[in-house]
Formats: sequence, C-alpha cells, structure tokens
Amino acid sequence: MKKLRLVLVGNGMAGVRTIEEVLKLAPDLYEITVFGSEPWPNYNRILLSPVLAGEQTLQDIVLNDWDWYKSNGITLRTGTTITKIDRHRREVIADDGSITPYDRLILATGSTPFMLPVPGRELQGVIAYRDIADTEAMIQAAQQYKHAVVIGGGLLGLEAANGLRQRGMEVSVVHLPGWLMERQLDPVAAGLLQQSLEQKGLRFLLGKNTAALLGNTEGRVRAVRFSDDTEVAADLVVMAVGIRPNTALAESAGLHCQRGIVVNDTMQTYDPRIYAVGECVNHRGTAYGLVAPLFDMAKVCANHLAEFGIGRYQGSVTSTKLKVTGIDLFSAGDFMGGEGKEEVVLSDPNGGIYKKLVLQDNKLIGACLYGDTADGAWYFRLLREAKDISSIRDQLMFGESSIGDTGHEGHSLAAAMPDTAEVCGCNGVCKGTIVKAIREKGLFTIEDVRKHTKASASCGSCTGLVEQIIVSTAGGDYSASPRKKAMCGCTDLTHAEVRTAIRDLHLLTIPAVQKQLQWRSADGCTSCRPALNYYLISTWPQEAKDDPQSRMINERSHANIQKDGTYSVIPRMWGGETSAADLRRIADVVDKYQIPTVKVTGGQRIDLLGVKKADLPAVWADLGMPSGLAYAKGLRTVKTCVGSEWCRFGTQDSTSMGKQLERALARMYAPHKVKLAVSGCPRNCAEAGIKDVGVIGVDSGWEIYIAGNGGIKTEVAQFLVKVKTAEEVMEYTGAFLQLYRLEGWYLERTVHYVSRVGLDYVKSAILQDAEKRRALYEELLFALSGEADPWHQPQAAQVDTRQFATLSV
Repeated sequence: MKKLRLVLVGNGMAGVRTIEEVLKLAPDLYEITVFGSEPWPNYNRILLSPVLAGEQTLQDIVLNDWDWYKSNGITLRTGTTITKIDRHRREVIADDGSITPYDRLILATGSTPFMLPVPGRELQGVIAYRDIADTEAMIQAAQQYKHAVVIGGGLLGLEAANGLRQRGMEVSVVHLPGWLMERQLDPVAAGLLQQSLEQKGLRFLLGKNTAALLGNTEGRVRAVRFSDDTEVAADLVVMAVGIRPNTALAESAGLHCQRGIVVNDTMQTYDPRIYAVGECVNHRGTAYGLVAPLFDMAKVCANHLAEFGIGRYQGSVTSTKLKVTGIDLFSAGDFMGGEGKEEVVLSDPNGGIYKKLVLQDNKLIGACLYGDTADGAWYFRLLREAKDISSIRDQLMFGESSIGDTGHEGHSLAAAMPDTAEVCGCNGVCKGTIVKAIREKGLFTIEDVRKHTKASASCGSCTGLVEQIIVSTAGGDYSASPRKKAMCGCTDLTHAEVRTAIRDLHLLTIPAVQKQLQWRSADGCTSCRPALNYYLISTWPQEAKDDPQSRMINERSHANIQKDGTYSVIPRMWGGETSAADLRRIADVVDKYQIPTVKVTGGQRIDLLGVKKADLPAVWADLGMPSGLAYAKGLRTVKTCVGSEWCRFGTQDSTSMGKQLERALARMYAPHKVKLAVSGCPRNCAEAGIKDVGVIGVDSGWEIYIAGNGGIKTEVAQFLVKVKTAEEVMEYTGAFLQLYRLEGWYLERTVHYVSRVGLDYVKSAILQDAEKRRALYEELLFALSGEADPWHQPQAAQVDTRQFATLSV
C-alpha cells in the first residue's frame, strides 16, 4: 500500500513530539517530511539558558539527532522556511522555490518574540532571546562587551540575565511591573527571588518603562532611556517581554486565526487536512506556552493522524514548576488569593523558604512555593481534582509526608507515590511508566530513564523526583550511575569530596571549608551549612566546634516547635522505664506551667506539648531530668519490652540492655535520626525488626539487625551478627553507628546508607576486622565523651540562652 504524505512545518518540540507519537501508533502509514527554519535538528528550547550560562553545550540539548531522522525514514529540511501553502493543490512552497505535496499537514510554527516598538530597536546589539542563534549572539557579545540590559523580569529574562552574569557581564534587569515573575509569583516570593539574585550580582530596575534605545556613532546600542528620562548603560539589550503565536503562514493560506491558529479538540484547523499543535495554536480561546499542554496536543493530534480517531484535547490545567538560576519555584491555580479566600502562609526568609496556599470552600485553589517545591505535584493534584481538604487542613502546609503515620523528613516521596501519579508534567509521564522501564530495561541512571521515558527530559524540574524513583526501584544498583551530584548549588563538589577534604585538610570551621573549597556563596545555604557543620563535628570531635546557627530551629532550641509556636519537651526515660518520683515531677511541671497536653509517644516516652519557649529553661530545671531528642539528627529512643525480668516468654533482660544502650548513646549526633529497639525474645514486642539497630534476645545471646525503617516505606532490618554478651552488643552496635556517622551523607538514613555501600561492606568492616571494629567503637565513645547536656549544661553545650528571653516593649 502506498504511503500517505505527511508534512510537518516547524522542527520544534511540539511538532517533532507529534511525529514521535505517530511513529509509535502507525509507523508505516506515512512518508514524512519535516521543515525547520533553523539549521539544527530538534532541540530542547527550554535548556537554552544552561547553554548561555556555560553549564551545557548545544550538543547536550539536542533531543533528536540527525541519525534519528534518518533511521525513521524522515526527510529533514533544515534552514528552509515554508512561505506558502496551496490548499487546493495540497502543496507547501519553500523559500528556495521547492514544492512538496502533502496528504496531511501539521503546522507547528511556534511563536515569535515580541519586540518593544521603541525608537532604536533596530540598533546592533538589540536582540530577542528565543533560539540558538540568539544564544550564540549573547555568548559572543559577552566576550566583547561589559554592560547588558535585559528588558523583562519573567522567567526567560531572568535566565538570560543570569547567563550573561555567568559570562562576566554587568547585568541590569528592567521590568515594568512592581515585582518579578508576576504571572508565576506573588510579591513575597518575588521579593525573596530578587534578594537571592541580587546576591548573585544582578541589578534590578522595577517599575521602569522603556522609552528609547540610544545608539553610538557606529550604530550599536549604548544606553536604555526610560520614560522618567533616566538612563542605564547598555552594550547589549535583550528583550524578553513576551511571545506571540506565529500565524503568518496560516493566515496567508486563509486558515481561521484569532490570537493563534484556531483548532478543534482533534487539533484540526478549519481545513480538516491541516492540523496545528504547539504555541501557534488557539484552542478554546487559550494559547499555551508551557511544554506539558503542547505535548498533550501532540498525543491527540497523532492519534487522529494515525487514524484511530478517539483522542480529544479538552484543554489543560497548568502549574508552573521552575528552577530559576538554581532556585526552585512552583505555582498553580489562583495563588494570589484575595477577597473571599483563605491564605495559609509559611515564611522563613532567612532559610529561603516561602509557602502560600489559597483555600476556598474547603478546597485548595492555588499554591505558590519558593525554595521548597517537593510537594508541588501533590498540591497540584489536590487542586486539579478539587478534593475536600478539611480532614487534612492542619497538616496541609507541611506536605504529603505529614499526612497520617508516614514518618518524617528524609524519606523518599517517590516510594509513597501511586503508579498513576504524574511525575513529569512536561511529557505526561507517570510513576508507573518509569518504574516499568527501570525494571524491564534494567535502567540505573537518570540519562537512561530520560532516553526511554522522556521523564525530566524537558524543563528538568522533576529530575530529583525521577532520581528518587530510580533509587526506590533499583535500590543499591543506582550507585552504578556515573553522574556526579553536587552537595548543593554553592559548590560542584559531592558530599564525599567535601567530607574527604575536611578530613585530609584538617578543616575545623565552616568558613575554612568554604574558603578552601571555593564555595560560591560566602554564607552557604540552608542545605550545605547543616551538612558542613555535621561533617566537621563528626570528623574532628572535640576539635571542631558545633555551630548552633547552622542547625534548624528545633536543634537550636533543644525542643520541638509545634504548629502554634509552642514547644514539646520529652523527659528521657531510659529504655522506656520510669519511676513514681519521675512521674510526680512531670505532673508537677505540667500543673505549674499549665502545659495543655501530655501524651505517650510511640517511643515509650511522655511528651509535654504546648510549652512556651520562654518557659523551656525553667521546665528543664524543675524536671531535673535530661530531655530526649525528638527533633535532632541523632539518637531518638531505645524502645524495649519488659524482657526476662517480668515476661514469661523473655529469654534476655531487654530493659537493662536498652537502658545501657540509651545511656551510652544519648547525646550521639548522626547524619539523620536513629532509632533503636531491644526485644527480650523472638516474639519481638519492641519491633526491633524495623529500627536502625534492632537487638533481639535469643536463648544463647543476642541477634543484631541493622538498617530497618518504620516510616513512609517500611524496610525490614537486615541480620548483622549474633553475639553472646551485653558488652558485645554495645561494641558491635557502637561500631556500626560510628561507621554510619563517618560515612553517611547528611540526611541519609541508615537504610539508604547500607543500600548505597552494601551490607557486605558493612560486615567486612564490623565482623571481619576486629581491630577496626574496636577502633570505631572507641572513636564513638571519645566523641560522645565531649558532649554536654544542653538542658542542664547550656554554657558547656553552647546553647544561646538569649533565645528564651521574653522581649519587652
């Protein structure tokens, strides 16, 4: 059967995605010809910014190389522009005079950048920012000139400004509205973004209306003049003030256009043989500029071109998840709020975190996130499905992991996601598709997953989530990936490289690390400072000094802050055992300080909830008991059963063993929280099988298990060794925990540490090398010998007691 002739005008992301989908559904139906005005194969336009910044090359952002077209039998005509469509003859005519017939035609002509109609826009050095040619022009200008002005404070303008700054230019961003990215951010989030970008050397001129561009005697731009008659020097002016659907070709062919090429739900124009997709389209009165809707259009268009005839595009609910110069942003729905709507806000400017949720009629209708966008997909799902959130309202701000008994920070969000949850909004890839590809094709790297599923292949904002899915699916095999992941945006070094440098160079302070390792930010960030602080004090105990300001609020206050601003205090009960005297003291403190809630925790302790911050020192003093760490990265509890002392099934004294472990390890800091349990017999009433270290009594001694996890994804602990005595339990447990303290990355649980290095490696260090085991245990004891009690020795523990003082007006 003779093939039909399919012609695509526009070699961009939406058009070529349509061809990809057609090839999946009907690989032998069409003889395909693609025309592109640029001299390149299909590339990722979204990633032009990293190319401008020097972080990637043009080759890195190519989506379909020359060989892809050839292997699929596609005729590619680059550097060729279609100037006319003869609908009667069903032919397209190119600027070189060539004529190509079609049976079906796809218009994917994209959009054109809007250039301000001001005097001087024709000067040399005045460009838009839309394609590879623009990017190369900016790179070349940065090598010759000093002053750049970017007009437009939207996403594209900020990325252009950052890239030019990275190239060494002095950059001013001119923006007519009063805050940056006004379509994606509210004023507060925009202010945080501006502050961060100013620290990177960018200058902002907000509320400025460009009146004219001034040139020099050679015809090149030299300055920008504003309507208030002020000027700013400019050797290069980049206009990033918006785009318009490119409808010129369609209009000349007599197709109906109105702010875009008008299409129906099957992506057909008023001529049923001609389809249109992408930014050039007007569907139900809306023109989309985000990638996800364009790819949705491509799937529907391909379905009809493949003669299935069942797909319908009914519009898209869009969200914006972006990474602007390394800063995560997310917004969706009506995030501005206003009259008749509730706004729930969490703001930590110093920590670089801002979250705003907008509610109406017990539904989430908008969200704006800055700095922490991990729950963006969850919020978008709640918004899109219009779910009633009244039952989870109190936990809504704290993210999906706070709902129900799902553990705490550090757990994989990916592991809890259903297979139907969308991961990559740009390409419409759900978790199940990624998991299936990983398992069936043996994929271990982010690059492999991109190649086979296209997840994270467009804007890249879902890369972290895709990596979590790889880790949770492939487990330890993920370490086969050669990709080097930096600690944070302040450095290109990994956790391993930073930790090695601290040890090899004998670095003792955060400033020393930042200076020696050439940190980009003099102050660091909320990701690297706590990690550096931990690596220093764990590598050089009693030499490196703990920096309380590099800890989170709970660790600085030595109490767990609650959502109403009060704190919880948990008197430590060694191994879960208490006495009448201790209970009386607790009751007296509850009465004296009118503590509203007293609760038994899952770790066999009593939690005093609702303590005012100013009362904390007095509460600790009146209790006369050390408090437990319910918040810090360190030992939380040692859970025990009553064991052989009371239980008729008990084979070992688990309570005494638990108290011995807890007293020895009480002040131990670690990469993440650590929980222990001791059961007196294999019935395991203390749930030792899902703890970081679990100890189970048997007739002939004790069995030790490691790397369990009872949180968001339950992981059964793995058997390490069987020992005879309590002293051996202490030594083997201490050695494992010290190995984890020395080698675990900050915020890495023991389950993930053991998964990364392998159980055999841990066994070789702990079981097969007795000398190393004893040395590790002694190192831990040495480190803990210098830890003061922060509740009753505040000066020795470097606690800033001023934080508890009540301010007087």
